[in-house]
Amino acid sequence: MRTTSTPSTRKRRRSPRDGRVPASRTIRLAHSPDADDAFMFWALAAGKIDTGTRRYEHELADIETLNRRALRGELEVTAVSLHAYAHLADRYVLLAHGASVGDRYGPRIVARSPRPADPRGALAAPGTVVAVPGELTTAFLTLKLYQPAARHVVVPFDEIEDYVLAGRADAGLLIHEGQLTYGDRGLHLWVDMGEWWYEETHGLPLPLGGNVVRRDLGAALIRDIARDLKASIQYGLEHRAEALAHAKRFGRGLDDVRADRFVGMYVNAYTIDYGPQGRRAVTELLGRAQRAGLVPGPVDLTFVAA
Repeated sequence: MRTTSTPSTRKRRRSPRDGRVPASRTIRLAHSPDADDAFMFWALAAGKIDTGTRRYEHELADIETLNRRALRGELEVTAVSLHAYAHLADRYVLLAHGASVGDRYGPRIVARSPRPADPRGALAAPGTVVAVPGELTTAFLTLKLYQPAARHVVVPFDEIEDYVLAGRADAGLLIHEGQLTYGDRGLHLWVDMGEWWYEETHGLPLPLGGNVVRRDLGAALIRDIARDLKASIQYGLEHRAEALAHAKRFGRGLDDVRADRFVGMYVNAYTIDYGPQGRRAVTELLGRAQRAGLVPGPVDLTFVAA
């Protein structure tokens, strides 16, 4: 895991009338070292927006690690899988900004062999094993909704392609850049979970991840954090070339065209704010998960907006 600390403001704050300077507050903000998250948080990390007295210390780790750390309440603000949020809602609130939502695309199930006539049945066949990036990822949740009988093994997300190619698993569930590069290595697409979800729900996008804030920070600070994150996303979109140049450093081998495409897939209108359709999609996803016995119970889905 890499940790960086960056100033959160470029502008000098005016002192209150009594002459005292407001105390600064350092907030730990964690997210994945991926091109889309790098794009979203670039303005915040680079000091492009005024965050007042709030300073953000950025911590980078893969999403399953962040899910597990959030379960322990270690991080004040973090990206998490929406599957994981079902286990975190008592301790964290969900922000309306910073979501990763796939509109007819999402995690992909790939294999060495060409797509069978019945992928769902093939995944339940005796002895078939799927390599997955973590049991708290939304990718894993969609797999279990698609085929509850699928057997799996947890593998770091950036090792899944090699794991499948080596014959250690029959199929792999890819997230992040692997969604675009699997074909380069001779792997075949069996199912795009975002496309399946779109058809299954008659037109809903697939909400994969979001940003959460620990409840004990208090309502006022949580609202300020929501405003900072939204401002960072909007600034990046308004200065796309600069933000994309930064994001490409986290593209794990993506060329410029694919890096641009990947960022466009997951930094979109839903990222600025879920909106009614995005909120409905989250409600549907976690509702189905609850009915299937895949999450512990009803989830508080209050979205905190700037």
